[in-house]
Amino acid sequence: MTSTALSSEVDSTPPAPPRRSPLRARFLPADPTPAWIAWLGAVLVAAFAGALRFVGLGQPERIYFDETYYAKDAYGLWRFGYEHETIEEPVKADVLLQNGETDIFAGGGDFIVHPPVGKWMIALGDRLWALFPFGESMTPEAWRFASVLAGIASVLILVRVATRMTRSVLLGCTAGVILALDGLHFTLSRVAMLDIFLTLWILAGFACLVVDRDKTRERLARLAESGMNVTTVGWLGMRWWRLAAGLCFGLAVGTKWSALFFIAAFGLLTVAWDYGARSSAGQRSPALRWLGFDAIPAFVQTVVVAGVVYVVSWSGWLFTRGGYGRDEADGLAPDLLPGFLASPVEALVSLWKYHQAMMGFHENLSSDHTYISQPWEWIIMRMPVMFHYNGEAVGCPSGDCVTSIVSIGTPIVWWLSIIALTVLVGWWVTFRDWRAGAVLLGVAAGWLPWFAFPDRPMFLFYALPMLPFLILAIVLMLGLVMGAGEESPRFSPYLRAVGGVVFGVVMLLIIAHFAYLYPVLAAYPLDAELWDDRLWFRVWIYGRDAVA
Repeated sequence: MTSTALSSEVDSTPPAPPRRSPLRARFLPADPTPAWIAWLGAVLVAAFAGALRFVGLGQPERIYFDETYYAKDAYGLWRFGYEHETIEEPVKADVLLQNGETDIFAGGGDFIVHPPVGKWMIALGDRLWALFPFGESMTPEAWRFASVLAGIASVLILVRVATRMTRSVLLGCTAGVILALDGLHFTLSRVAMLDIFLTLWILAGFACLVVDRDKTRERLARLAESGMNVTTVGWLGMRWWRLAAGLCFGLAVGTKWSALFFIAAFGLLTVAWDYGARSSAGQRSPALRWLGFDAIPAFVQTVVVAGVVYVVSWSGWLFTRGGYGRDEADGLAPDLLPGFLASPVEALVSLWKYHQAMMGFHENLSSDHTYISQPWEWIIMRMPVMFHYNGEAVGCPSGDCVTSIVSIGTPIVWWLSIIALTVLVGWWVTFRDWRAGAVLLGVAAGWLPWFAFPDRPMFLFYALPMLPFLILAIVLMLGLVMGAGEESPRFSPYLRAVGGVVFGVVMLLIIAHFAYLYPVLAAYPLDAELWDDRLWFRVWIYGRDAVA
């Protein structure tokens, strides 16, 4: 054989895949390939969630439950820059809106108890809906439109973050499907309330931190591959994803103050990940580098940035004069301040006094509402909230029709999450798996702090921000059962087949349970007897009146 022929033969051999360095292999399991499949799956699952949520969005054709606060506050923000008092007599603003009239304001600024970001999002959704040829401002579809978009976006983000955490397109899409089919997420994606926006920004911030974790470890692996001694590396460059997380957390706090629990938890989590990365890279005594190059910048990028975003979210109130308590500190600026600083200082002092009044409201809040629940009741779905009920509806064959919106999580999802959390505790204690730890921390941040306020009126929908983490727990458990992913146990074909059966049964149960509950979640006309059959416990219908 000639040398030319030998050369041709050698050149025709497919090149071997590039070897991954030991540090890269340890830091970053291989991504699903090709990447477009993961994105296509995420988009399709989000589209499925959107289709579910848009059908019948305008029902009921009136303001219901806490829309009476947030839809009107959003309209006031758009009109005036601050929440405005509405007409109560002789006809309430709710009735005027139901009749298509939007001249609903009277008096001046209204006292509110939640920051403005979620209401601004409702207002922007209303404006966006009005741009469509078929759209009109301040209709039920318009003031609920932003909630639907937030629900779709949260499903998309959960698919992406679950795919990144498991390195499995199947498990990532599974997480999104479960979220799309949860009744609590479904109902809160179709009502002008704040909790869906709170959940969106918390989940988005967590997703940014997960990406930042991967990018940081990839940077260390790249430095090692370039021949650099990573055991002495200090500054790892600008952490843009962590900065994005701070922005998201600021918007979350600007929606509801309960996001502070998540900021504290995830702020500690991201610096713990940094310390672990430096230790895994072989750095001895990495504490000083970690403190100077990771921990302090992390505080600035998450907590400080979130604080700045929060203050900016009050711009409508700060740069106008009619908001509630806006002039509370007028004339109180120190005389030593230059004139151009006096007004901003007085505005910020007024904002501080306003926040003191808001905090006083929350501390002294009491209620005998029928559907009040305690945190321990949330995860077992003991006390859902009846958002809407009409016992004189029409549209079903018997003529004895009911429509309702019972804001209840799909019970099989929440009950299964109890098992998943137990599995993850054991998994984390045994193997210190970072994914299990992150998910458990997310659940803890959304649940445990509420046990510290036993006398405060609370409702099931307060649990929505922890739902994505419960679903991640279920997905991680299913991954363990199926032996999916590079870091899961290697099972025999028989055990993998059993795992696949378990996966299929779980998904079929979730789909069937959501379909069964759908009429009572979506104000669909249903025969009264069939409606009653779907609400298995009296407490699901009558709340605390059923056990009084």
